[in-house]
Amino acid sequence: MTTRDDILLTAGDVELTVQAGNGCRAGSLRIGGTEVLRPGDHYGSFPMVPWCGRTENGRFKNGAQLHQLPVNDPPHAIHGTVRDSAWRTAHRTASEASFTYDLVDPWPYKGRVTQVFELAEDALTIRLGIETYDDSFPAQAGWHPWFLRRLTEDGPDVTLDFDAAWQEERGADHLPTGRRIDPRPGPWDDCFGMPDGVDVTLTWPGQLAIQVTSSAQWAVVYDEQPEAVCVEPQTGPPNGLNTLPRLVTPIEPLETTTTWTWRRL
Repeated sequence: MTTRDDILLTAGDVELTVQAGNGCRAGSLRIGGTEVLRPGDHYGSFPMVPWCGRTENGRFKNGAQLHQLPVNDPPHAIHGTVRDSAWRTAHRTASEASFTYDLVDPWPYKGRVTQVFELAEDALTIRLGIETYDDSFPAQAGWHPWFLRRLTEDGPDVTLDFDAAWQEERGADHLPTGRRIDPRPGPWDDCFGMPDGVDVTLTWPGQLAIQVTSSAQWAVVYDEQPEAVCVEPQTGPPNGLNTLPRLVTPIEPLETTTTWTWRRL
């Protein structure tokens, strides 16, 4: 059944709250009593499905078929359709839970999305899968976590450490131009290519370090707001439905995983 109740997972002194009724987002992650995610109905960490980032003018093709998505970040469509929807709770234990969501209009294809959370005392692993037993369609999957810039009011700002093989050049329309350039210094609202898998470390000096890894090969880094920074593993670049389509078929689902591993400083 569909529930809007928050689900609390625990492992030692770590607490994860999953908001099944609000896009199946991680609404809170408290490590030893310290919150690391920006609170609020539109923040925490939400899944991006069935596309990530911006899709140009809300349009994409599947073969010769042109589709129009709602333009929710004019002039583009952004971050998929599942982040504001209620998901079904399929299974839960004290430290693990799984959820499902059936794709519906305005997404033009049938499919099922599964998200699984596995919490440990030193790590959180999240798995996303998209499957179909109907028509094949292009799709992307990823996550959009909002990590607090400061863990305490007078604490230090977080620092980011990563090596990327390239940066997707960003055009005036905030979409990749198609050129791959050498990574540039921030501030960023940019997509980086990491062909060996996403690997980014966030460090709050003297407090905490979180390593974000993923089987995905792209990450958008967004640090232009004073409250939080975002490290977004995703299976393709922004506008990838058009520029780098990955088909979900009845015999080949789309699956990806991210793990956040932390250590206290």
